[in-house]
Amino acid sequence: MQRVAVVDYGGSNLRSVVKAIEHVASAQFSVEVVGTPEALRNADRVVFPGQGAIGDCMRHLSAQNLLAALRECVRTRPFFGICLGLQSLMSSSDEDGGTEGLGVYPGQVHHFRTAAGPAADGTPRKIPHMGWNEVHWTRPHPVCTGVPSGSRFYFVHSYYVAPRDEGIVLGRTDYIDTFASAIAEGCAFATQFHPEKSAAAGLQLLANFLRWDGRG
Repeated sequence: MQRVAVVDYGGSNLRSVVKAIEHVASAQFSVEVVGTPEALRNADRVVFPGQGAIGDCMRHLSAQNLLAALRECVRTRPFFGICLGLQSLMSSSDEDGGTEGLGVYPGQVHHFRTAAGPAADGTPRKIPHMGWNEVHWTRPHPVCTGVPSGSRFYFVHSYYVAPRDEGIVLGRTDYIDTFASAIAEGCAFATQFHPEKSAAAGLQLLANFLRWDGRG
């Protein structure tokens, strides 16, 4: 039995993530919400979802002594970060007056207003970026198998990641500017969009993640 740990980050969308994973998981997987370092380290796979304010998220993780365990899991087992679970991997975020992230990858998290501008037809862009949009893969990856480049996924966010190493960017999306909507490096895979809310394409990513051996 493989243990899939869904990180309890103090937010509210955990159940929808768990249900989506259970929908695509076979009987060999056990999916549970975890909130201790020991439970994280005992997991075979880790899913780190998130929505809301990164400051609240990081404070909760720190209070639960999860920071070191999360940094370890990103490097040692298949790891899927979702929304804040992607943003938290960067060095810091502009949100909440400046918030330190896990620092797994050098890079910043910026508000869309730093790149604000109208659409090509002159229509003002709305912030947050909410709704369906295309993701264009920069290279093949096992978690993307069967999901064509240009597939549409569901987004809801006002901040985007800008990793220092462009080589880890796996997916790009156009909204106000072209931003990194997915990254992958080693055994880590993370998306700005919500696969659990993205119908068949999102479920395919989650199913692929459960089959993935953690090698790109």
